[in-house]
Amino acid sequence: MRFVIESIGAVMRWGMRWRGYPEAALASIIAVLVAGGLAAWLPGWQAANLLWLAAVAVAVVPTLMWVWADLRRGRYGADMLALVALVGAAFVGEYFAGALIALMVATGRVLDAYASRRAGHDLSELLRRAPVQAHLRQADGIETVAAAAVSTGDTVVVLPGETVPVDGVLIMEGVFDESALTGEPVPVVRDVGTDIRSGVVNAGGAVDIRARATAAESTYAGIVTLAGQAAATAAPVVRLADRIAVWFLPVALAVAGIAWVITGDAVRAVAVVVTATPCPLLLAVPVAITAGMSRSARAGVVVKNGAALETLGRAVCLAMDKTGTVTIGRPEVIDVVAAPDADVPAVLRRAAAVEQYSAHVLAAAVIAAAAARGLDPAVAESISERPGRGTRGRVEGHWVSVGRLPESAEPAAWADVALRRARLDLASVIWVSVDDEPVAALLVRDRIRTDAARTMRRLRTSGLHRLVMLTGDRVDNAREVARMLGLTEVVADADPADKIAAIRAERRGGVTVMVGDGVNDAPALAAADVGIALGSRGSTAAAQAADAVIVDDRIGRLADAVEIAQRAHRLAVQSAVAGMLLSLCAMVAAAFGLLVPAVGALVQEGIDVAVILNALRALRVGRGRDTASIDPLVARFAREHEGLHAARASVRDAADALGDGPGPIADAAVRRALELLAEYVVPHEHAEEAELYPALSNYLDDPEALVTMSREHTEIERLVERIHRHLDDAPHSIAADQVPDLRATLYGLDAVLTLHFAQEDEVLFTLARANTDHANREGSEPSPGVR
Repeated sequence: MRFVIESIGAVMRWGMRWRGYPEAALASIIAVLVAGGLAAWLPGWQAANLLWLAAVAVAVVPTLMWVWADLRRGRYGADMLALVALVGAAFVGEYFAGALIALMVATGRVLDAYASRRAGHDLSELLRRAPVQAHLRQADGIETVAAAAVSTGDTVVVLPGETVPVDGVLIMEGVFDESALTGEPVPVVRDVGTDIRSGVVNAGGAVDIRARATAAESTYAGIVTLAGQAAATAAPVVRLADRIAVWFLPVALAVAGIAWVITGDAVRAVAVVVTATPCPLLLAVPVAITAGMSRSARAGVVVKNGAALETLGRAVCLAMDKTGTVTIGRPEVIDVVAAPDADVPAVLRRAAAVEQYSAHVLAAAVIAAAAARGLDPAVAESISERPGRGTRGRVEGHWVSVGRLPESAEPAAWADVALRRARLDLASVIWVSVDDEPVAALLVRDRIRTDAARTMRRLRTSGLHRLVMLTGDRVDNAREVARMLGLTEVVADADPADKIAAIRAERRGGVTVMVGDGVNDAPALAAADVGIALGSRGSTAAAQAADAVIVDDRIGRLADAVEIAQRAHRLAVQSAVAGMLLSLCAMVAAAFGLLVPAVGALVQEGIDVAVILNALRALRVGRGRDTASIDPLVARFAREHEGLHAARASVRDAADALGDGPGPIADAAVRRALELLAEYVVPHEHAEEAELYPALSNYLDDPEALVTMSREHTEIERLVERIHRHLDDAPHSIAADQVPDLRATLYGLDAVLTLHFAQEDEVLFTLARANTDHANREGSEPSPGVR
C-alpha cells in the first residue's frame, strides 16, 4: 500500500514538472491505481475497492472540467457519457468497472493530446524577419537607428541585400526582390518616384527612399498583424468523437433509464451506462488520426496536429499560391529569338560567360540555358554590373551585355518579333548585346511543375470540387497557369489581405485548404481551415503558420496527404460507428440483465480492441503493384529526357533561322538540328518503343495503354526523315523553294516533341522523380546530349 501511495506521489510530482503533458500524468496515476488495486485484490476486497474508487475520483475531476468547458461552449460530447458512467459505477459500488472506465478515458485523452499537439503554430519567423534597424541619411553622413525610429519624410538608405524597413518613395532607380510580398521570383526594376513597400529586399546597389509611413504603419507590419488575426479568428475544430456523441449520449441514457424504471435495479442501469461508455470514440478515433499522421509523415508531409488531419480529410476546396507552389519558383529560358545573322550557341556561351559573375536570379536562368544545350561558358573579363541595367564584360574580344536593351539600340524587325513573342508567351525578356548591338532576346518565365497537372487531377478525383489560385502575379500569367491546370477560379494581383478575404469567402462553402510557400502566404495559411506549406524552399514563416508541411519540393505530396487524411477520417468514422453499434448491442444485453457492470466493462474492452485494430489500418500503405521491374527503366529514360534539351531547342532555332530565307546561318542551323535529332532523339525514341513501352504495357496489363504516345514516336521519326530528304536534295545549300515546307516541318516537329515530352514527363516520369533525384544525388553520369 505504501508503495502505491509513493508511486502516486512521484507521478503527481512528475506531472507538476511537466505541465505541458497533464493527460499523460493523469493516465499514469490511474494506471498505478488500477495496478495497485489488482495487487491488493488477493488479501481482500477492501483495499482494492479503495484504490479503484481513488482511480475513479482522479478521473472524475478532470472529466468534470472537460464537460463544464464543453457546456460553456454550448455543446456536449463523449466526455459527458464518460462522466455519467464514472459516477454511476461509483454510486452502485462497481468500483472495478469504474476504474476500467477511468483508465480508458485517460488513455483516450492521452492519444487525443498526442494526435493534436502542435509542433509550432507561432508566427515568430515573421517577427524575426521584420527589419529592426534602418540607415538615415543625415547632413553629416549616415546614421543607423532602430526601424521604429524612422519618421515620415526621413531619407532612408537601403543597402544591398537589406530589407526595406518602411513604406516609401524611391529617390533613385533600384532593383528589388518582392517575392516576400507578391511571391514573384524575378527581381523588378523600380524607377525614381515609384512607391516601394516594406518587406521587399534590395537586390541591387544601395538606394535612397523617402519614408511615407512609420514601421508600425507599413506593409510588412500589416502582414504580421494579419497573420496573427487570421490565426486568432480561425474557427475551433469540433472533435469527431463529440460529433458522434451528440446522438449517442441521449440514446444511452434513455436505454439506462428505461431499464431502471422497468426493473427497479440501479445496478442494471449502471451496467447499461458502462457498456455505453464511448471508448470506441475516445480510443479508436485518436488512434486512426494518429496512424494517419504517421502514414502522412512517411509520405513526406508532416501534419502538426490531429485536428488538422481530420479536417483535411473533409476538405472540399483547395486554394493555392502560384509561384513556387504550382510553378517551380524560378525563371527559366523558354526560347531564344536571335538576330538574322546571330549564332545562337555562340550567343548563349557569351551570355553565360558574363552572367556567371552575377548573383541576379535571371543570371542563373541564362547559365542553365547554356548548360541545357551542352554549352560551356566562354572566358570573360572586365566584368561590371549596373543595378537595373544588367551585367557587362569582355568576351572573346567583344563587349557583351546581358540585361536590358541598350538605350542606343536602333529598332529592328527581329526585336519587334521577340517582344511580340514575349507578350504572347507571357514571358520576360533578357537582351544580349555584343558591342552595344542587340543580337538575341532570351524569353524567360516560371515553368509549371511537371507533376502539378497530375496532382490537380488526383485532387479532383478525391472530391475537392473547387481549386482556386490566389496569387500576387499578373492576371494574364495567373489565368494561363490556371487554364493549363484546369483550376476553378483565379484571384490575381492579390496582396495578403485579398488572400485572407478569399479564404474566408471559400470557408463559407465548406472546409478550405490553403497551400503556399512564401512569407506573403502566411496570413492566408493561418486563416484557412488547414494550411499546408512547402517546406523545402518555402519560407519559415509559411511553414510555421501552416498546419502541415510538405518536407520536399514535390507538389504531388499534396494529393498524397489528402488521400491519407481522407482514409484516416473514413477509418475513424468507420471504427467509431461500428464500435457504437456494438455498444448498443451490449447495452441491450445489459438492460436485460445479461451483463453485470464489471463484465460489461470487459465486453467494452473487447469492442475497443476490435475498433482500435480497425483504426490502425490507417498505417497500412496501399498495396499497389510492385514497380521494382520498371523503376530502373523509367528512371533511366527520365534522365535521358533531361539531356535532350539541346536537340529539342535546335529544331525551333532552325525553323526561326529560316524566317529570312535560305543562307549560310540557316543552312548550318538546319543541319545541326538534323544531326542532333539523328544522334540523340531518334535513338531515344527507338529505345523507348523497344524497351520502356513494352515493360509499361505489361505492368498496366493493357497493350493499348500507350498507343497514343507510340503513334507520336512514328510521327517524330516521319518528320525527321522528311527533313533528311530535304537536305539530301540540297547537299550544298537549301534552296528558296524548300524553305516553306522545311520550315513547316520543323515547326510541326517542334510541336510534336513538346507535346510528347510533356506527356511522358507527366504520365510516366513523375512516378520516377524520386528515383531520378536519388540517382542524380549519387553522381550518376549525364545522359547523351548533355555534354
